[in-house]
Amino acid sequence: MNEIREVDRFECKVVNVIQNLMWKGITIEENSTKGRVYFGRVNGELNISPGDALYLGIKPIYEVEDKTMQVTLYDAENKKLDWTLV
Repeated sequence: MNEIREVDRFECKVVNVIQNLMWKGITIEENSTKGRVYFGRVNGELNISPGDALYLGIKPIYEVEDKTMQVTLYDAENKKLDWTLV
C-alpha cells in the first residue's frame, strides 16, 4: 500500500465559492474520488471561480477530536490558501 506523504498534492476543482466580507468559502472536489472538502477562510481578494483547478495536500496527524488528517488547499504555485482537519 502506498502511504500519503505531506509533499503529495492531489488536483481538484472548485465547485462552489461563497463571498463573505473578508473571506471566501470554497468547496472543492478531488478529481478521482469525487470527495469534497470545504475551506472557509480563503483570502477574499483572490480570483477563484467554480471550475478552477486547485490542489490538496494531506498530512496524517494524531487524532484530534475524531479528526485524523490535516488537509491543506494550495494554488498552482504551491501557495498555501487555507487548511482544515478531517
